[in-house]
Amino acid sequence: MGTMAKKINLLLIEVGMTKQELARRLGTTPSNLSGKLKRDNFSEAELQEIAGACGAAFEGTFVIADTGKQI
Repeated sequence: MGTMAKKINLLLIEVGMTKQELARRLGTTPSNLSGKLKRDNFSEAELQEIAGACGAAFEGTFVIADTGKQI
């Protein structure tokens, strides 16, 4: 399981939601969501949607090592 999939699983534990419930809220099937988690294949838009379904925010940023500037 990839890094983002692990974070999604931790989010679900934190908010007390099952994968089945998340799939329902996203309008997809549990098997489709499980496949995406196994492949760790999520677009930023999908991550935003997952966050919204869980009552959370997704903040993806790049941080330049030399300056610490976030993009």
